[in-house]
Amino acid sequence: MSAVKTKKKKRLRKAIPCGKGLTFEKVWLLLQETDRIIKENAERFEQEKKESAERHKEIDRIFKESAERFEREKKENAERFEREKKESDERHKELDRITRRNSKQMGELHRRFGQLAEHLVAPGIAKRFNELGYHFDAISPKGQTINDSRGKVKTEIDLLLENGSTIMAVEVKTRPVSQDVEHHIRRLEILRDHRRGINDLRKVLGAIAGAIYDNDVKKAVREAGLYVIEQSGDTMKIDMPDGFIPREW
Repeated sequence: MSAVKTKKKKRLRKAIPCGKGLTFEKVWLLLQETDRIIKENAERFEQEKKESAERHKEIDRIFKESAERFEREKKENAERFEREKKESDERHKELDRITRRNSKQMGELHRRFGQLAEHLVAPGIAKRFNELGYHFDAISPKGQTINDSRGKVKTEIDLLLENGSTIMAVEVKTRPVSQDVEHHIRRLEILRDHRRGINDLRKVLGAIAGAIYDNDVKKAVREAGLYVIEQSGDTMKIDMPDGFIPREW
């Protein structure tokens, strides 16, 4: 064998361990430790796999419960909406019924006011004014309605008394209030303009008749230059203090 081959063989023996210091027992322990590590890793993998499956199962359960709760709430909201809509429709129907009933009652009340003017106020009031020297010879117990050029009602007068020089417009109320004074003044202005439009130059006066009169309202009526007509037993009287001067329109 050549010297070169001998040297290579020596170097090879030095590079590759020949198991110096290793025994069968050490190798066996090393194999057991390796097997233990592999087994632990496998058990840990199975445990993590099991836990992961349980987590997925819990997520699926939560998702399912959420979906069921959403559908349940959706259904409940729909049912509540329908129920509230039905209740709202019923309230609107009831409101319409009440409105129709009130309109009917207001119409009946207006009719009774007309009857009050016709059967209670009109017969006695002309006599009372005649005692003051007016001598009205024309009485319209059902009053007068004044329309504009398009036929729309501008105002309605409950009771109208007339003679050759004067027109007396009377507003009839169960219990007059302060606002009635302003409304009647506007009514008298409309009446005056209407009569001037047909070349009727007679002076226009006003009065408010009531079954029940509060003192402050009575004062407001007088201060506006309107006659106060109030119930007195079975008839009506003109409550006119000394020095009262009626306003002319």
